Amino acid sequence: MSPLIRTLCASAIVSVVLNAALPALAHAQDLPAAASQALPAASEGLPVAPQASPAASQGLPAGAVAVVNGVQIPQSAMEDAVRTAVSRGSDVDTPQLRAALKQQLIIREVLRQQAVRAHYDQRPEVAQAAEDQKVDVEIQSWLQDNVHAPEPTERQIRARYNSVNTELGKYEYKPQFVVLADQAVAKDVIAQARAGQPFDALARKYSIVPSKDNGGEMPWVSFKTPVVAGKTRGVPVDVARMLAQLPVGGVAPQPVQSGQAWVVVRLEDKRPMKVEAYSDVKDQIRRQIIAESMDAGAAKLVKSLVQSATIVQ
Repeated sequence: MSPLIRTLCASAIVSVVLNAALPALAHAQDLPAAASQALPAASEGLPVAPQASPAASQGLPAGAVAVVNGVQIPQSAMEDAVRTAVSRGSDVDTPQLRAALKQQLIIREVLRQQAVRAHYDQRPEVAQAAEDQKVDVEIQSWLQDNVHAPEPTERQIRARYNSVNTELGKYEYKPQFVVLADQAVAKDVIAQARAGQPFDALARKYSIVPSKDNGGEMPWVSFKTPVVAGKTRGVPVDVARMLAQLPVGGVAPQPVQSGQAWVVVRLEDKRPMKVEAYSDVKDQIRRQIIAESMDAGAAKLVKSLVQSATIVQ
């Protein structure tokens, strides 16, 4: 992957990890990314449902967490989603997590009904899928056929190329994070790192976000220095300032607060930023723009479907 394309993707990933790292401590509206990880692949990345229609006066049926167009979502589905989220190590069972997961389950059921209405449940790829994956396959197939992105123009691609390049700094930074909910624990992790404990092992042991699985490593990211708020490619300003100050292999002397998280920052590597020729990255940028358009189209479609559905919750 080219440095320019890495920059298009990496800062968003860093921002998500640091700003939505603690769903158990955040408000429900901050949870869609973490919540969607607990659902099957076909529904990952979908937006949290808008406020659904008010519950009917008779209330929910026993054993249901919601009813979508007359179809019940059982409590067992919620418990499965919670277990999956908690087992991944990035969430704890809280009312906020359950609220976000319920919205994801509602979205999934709305999409499933659309797919069945269009007979996607009868498609060969669905028939061939494993029993526990059939719903996911039919939803995915339906979305692929019903969400379309326009082909970006040469002007749009060139504008994206120019925009990203003007925000790139002199260097690329390779961050490594341990993200925690407690400042005292974060300080203890720093002490252990400075005493010689391997940082990747500390990340796997203490970090509460999915990046713990790869030792806290994050994608390469570039931004201009001195660091200016709003010009850090999505990286929290204090984290960006720390990365710019650290030597390669260095660990920040104090944890950096980001939202309700405490981040232990290590600079794994640093290298000069190389700006590639437009012709070398044009097609990659084109695909990136199409992917963003597909995401936006899916969000718009889902919002419309949810708003028109009869939902009791």
